[in-house]
Amino acid sequence: MKRSIIMLLVVLTLFGSTSMVFAAGAQEAADDGKISLLFMPGVADPFYYTMEKGVRAKAEELGVEVVVAEYPKSWGPEAQVPILEATAAKQDFDAILIAPTSNDALIAPLKKLYDKGMEIITVDTFLGDGDYSKQSDFSFPLSYIGSDNYLGGKMMAEKLAEMLGEKGKVFCEATNPDASSVADRVKGFTAGVAQFPEMELVGVEWCLDVQQVAQEQTLAALQKDKDIVGIFGTNVYSAQGSYQAVVNAGLTGAIKIASWDATQELIGALKKGQVDLVLAQKPGEMGTLGVEWAVKYLKDNSVEVPKKVIPGFEFFTKENVNDPNMAQFIYQ
Repeated sequence: MKRSIIMLLVVLTLFGSTSMVFAAGAQEAADDGKISLLFMPGVADPFYYTMEKGVRAKAEELGVEVVVAEYPKSWGPEAQVPILEATAAKQDFDAILIAPTSNDALIAPLKKLYDKGMEIITVDTFLGDGDYSKQSDFSFPLSYIGSDNYLGGKMMAEKLAEMLGEKGKVFCEATNPDASSVADRVKGFTAGVAQFPEMELVGVEWCLDVQQVAQEQTLAALQKDKDIVGIFGTNVYSAQGSYQAVVNAGLTGAIKIASWDATQELIGALKKGQVDLVLAQKPGEMGTLGVEWAVKYLKDNSVEVPKKVIPGFEFFTKENVNDPNMAQFIYQ
């Protein structure tokens, strides 16, 4: 169970800006055996804000303490690791729910915290190849809780092919090649396109999670190859940047857009006919499941935690985008 501390530092984060307050009764919370969890998001974006809601709701339901670390303002270990280490230095947590921003560079920092007695659950992204069931230098996390990104990428290729009559050139705008989630989406999309003999993937670009870069790279691809008829954007910022490039080029409707992540902006673009398909992950459910499994294990470490917990997907189209039952899958 958690160790005693002198003072609890609660980090309250709202859209990337952080305020810090000392919690009343922190010493009592530290001494009464209450479970403490740290949520370490990957970057400041609607996906992780929605995941935080799930984390907080389940923590409140189960009566456990949760601290949300400062949201990194950019994607990558150079932004995430200092925040992780500084937050963990202030308090000994029982468990950390984290979206590693590199499948290799986060192994050592997380192993150091694990060796201090903090259990690790990775959410959305994983360490190494994500197989925690085999002995390795990255198999110490309790579980990976997140999407089957390879399957999702393959399904996006198949749905885009259907919209295109299974022929034509397509382009992929991605983010970071060392982020497990995005790398698997690109692999799945590549394999999916290869199923159709009359389709060709003409390029993959990496915007490093910067929306303006995604827009510029997509526009350059469209100028280079005027026969592109379909585009897949692999996450929030790559998807938003790529569809905006098509709009700015005056090619809305001529190019089919398949976007990953159901942000308010992308759903709005779908309603306007600027995007044709939006895949919704379930970040709130990932957060909820992360807390649930962490608490089960901390209360009884004989509990067998699944090494992978995979929520499914929902797909928004022009036919169902106004369905009230789909509103729950839009990111907050």
